[in-house]
Amino acid sequence: MNPSPLHIESIGQGQEIIILHGWGVNSAVFTPLHSSLSQYRVHYVDLPGFGHSSMIEGDIDAWVDAITSRLSHKAIWVGWSLGGLVATRAALRYPERVQGLVTIASSPCFMAREEESWPGIPPQVLSDFSKQLGSDLSKTIDRFLAIQAMGSVTAKDDIKQLRELVLSRPLPETTALVQGLDMLKSVDLRPQIAQIEQPWLRIWGRLDGLIPRRVPPLMPKDEQLYQDLILHRASHAPFISHRDEFITGLVSWIEKLVRDELLR
Repeated sequence: MNPSPLHIESIGQGQEIIILHGWGVNSAVFTPLHSSLSQYRVHYVDLPGFGHSSMIEGDIDAWVDAITSRLSHKAIWVGWSLGGLVATRAALRYPERVQGLVTIASSPCFMAREEESWPGIPPQVLSDFSKQLGSDLSKTIDRFLAIQAMGSVTAKDDIKQLRELVLSRPLPETTALVQGLDMLKSVDLRPQIAQIEQPWLRIWGRLDGLIPRRVPPLMPKDEQLYQDLILHRASHAPFISHRDEFITGLVSWIEKLVRDELLR
């Protein structure tokens, strides 16, 4: 019997990598990356209540704890969108487990905070998704996929590919979707992220409709530790729309991290 409700697909040998998907989807969205990352030991995680994973009650820390209990070794954590928020929280909660951090189209605070001039998703957008979940789950996810590809010159093809990959596994549980939306609405890691001492690669899509282009300049700066990679023609899913450019940037950063550690 599986001691954990999490579904994790582990592929390859070498440097340990944990990769986390975003809201409304599952780890099948990373299938196009499998061959490009085959030189590493990559753990593709279905977040709780998504894909083949069972739901876990609790907040973002409950999700982080569930993942680290299954994958206890030191690894590079890679997270896309909501998965980036989870990976960032893991780096803060279990710094000894996180060798390096990669966030893709992700923000330490997704919700716009007008009173603080923080750019993000308008509160009304997330409220609308919350309301729609009860009426038509499939349509709600389709709409969210469309928003993620919006702005990309290959948006139509991106949406088609994302949808096919997502639907290769069961639709998420509604309760998990609500959990995820609550995290996007309420989790704010901005006061803590300057404490991150691991190497951190932040990958952004310049045309992202969910993470405004004003976010990257507001992130903490440390040229020794933090690196920003901006894909100028990409939107919210750069690993789909600009896979080669994305892989080149990610792999070169991983290889540098591994070399630097060997030289210490």
